[in-house]
Amino acid sequence: MEQLSERLLALQPSATLAMSQRSAELKAQGIDVINLSVGEPDFNTPDHIKEAAKKAIDENWTLYSPVPGYMSLRQAIVAKLKRENGLDYKPTEILVSNGAKQSVCNVLMALVSKGDEVIIPAPYWVSYPQMVLLAEGTPVSVEAKIEADFKITPAQLEAAITPRTRAIILCSPSNPTGSVYTRAELEALKDVLLKYPRVMVIADEIYEHINYIGEHASMASFPDIKDRCVIINGVSKAYAMTGWRIGFMAAAEWVVKGCNKLQGQYTSGPASMSQKAAEAAWNGPQECVEEMRVAFQRRKDLIVRLCREVPGLEVNDPAGAFYLFPKCSSYFGKKDGERTINTSTDLAMYLLDVAHVATVGGDDFGAPECFRMSYATSDENIVEAIRRIKEALARLK
Repeated sequence: MEQLSERLLALQPSATLAMSQRSAELKAQGIDVINLSVGEPDFNTPDHIKEAAKKAIDENWTLYSPVPGYMSLRQAIVAKLKRENGLDYKPTEILVSNGAKQSVCNVLMALVSKGDEVIIPAPYWVSYPQMVLLAEGTPVSVEAKIEADFKITPAQLEAAITPRTRAIILCSPSNPTGSVYTRAELEALKDVLLKYPRVMVIADEIYEHINYIGEHASMASFPDIKDRCVIINGVSKAYAMTGWRIGFMAAAEWVVKGCNKLQGQYTSGPASMSQKAAEAAWNGPQECVEEMRVAFQRRKDLIVRLCREVPGLEVNDPAGAFYLFPKCSSYFGKKDGERTINTSTDLAMYLLDVAHVATVGGDDFGAPECFRMSYATSDENIVEAIRRIKEALARLK
């Protein structure tokens, strides 16, 4: 008898991965699909990082690593946090994992007990609530609207906190909106959280360097709440290293020890040569990071300008990451022949089938009135994609 666990049956498949797979299937059929659904840089990993990995293989860094990662890598992360963020951590307060995704999941599995609540500002990355459910917790969504640049207020945060609240997940710069919390905005949220000592802060900072306002603020930079913060970061976005699978957490030692125990039972340490590549990324020249950031900012300006020329789309100006999250609800109820657009997921499928542009509906991001486009692609692709989208939407009556 085929019977999956209740735990697995409660999970939803990743909407972003599903759309990326669907667009790949159409491409395999010879259809010219422009993929704006994928959340990864379109740049190659910088050469000096690739060389470090090749050297690691030649020098036989090919055995099991310590569960929390090589000491030299954790020291490189400590140095990065001091140099770039002004934060003091010890190597024993760092745990390296198989991508920042595992780092987030580790923390939730280590901190959340059955029935605990985790506050997740919406729009949110599709995996956050699913990970909370996997930990037998209860995700609590707090809606931030496009008029507020998709950022929650201190009053909204305080209204969501209950005696069962165990953590809040803050992603800044944000996937899927590109919103960035300023230092003043974070401080206002911090002042609320200080009243509730049981609530931990999971700060997902994976898009830290793709920032267009000139300053990345971290909740852990406030001394009075640092010991309750878990920083999540990695090499995927800043260094175009999505496939290398290296992320980390920086947190109080008791949190790291707990997550180390967990990781030791189900994956152990990350790939050894990937760790050596990541070490080179953080210790090496950083010009490549700025070059990619500049390119993303140029593309952001382009896609915002073009989308504001599309009737029926409401567009804000993201301050970071490489996503645009337009409001598209003006098209709900409209038809193209027999097809009716009732949801943003319907709209995303329509754009894939008719315009051959892959996007992702906002339903699984906790924002059913919007849809997500990644501009981690060429300027030419952006221009052509928005041309196709504008043409396809004009057919809806």
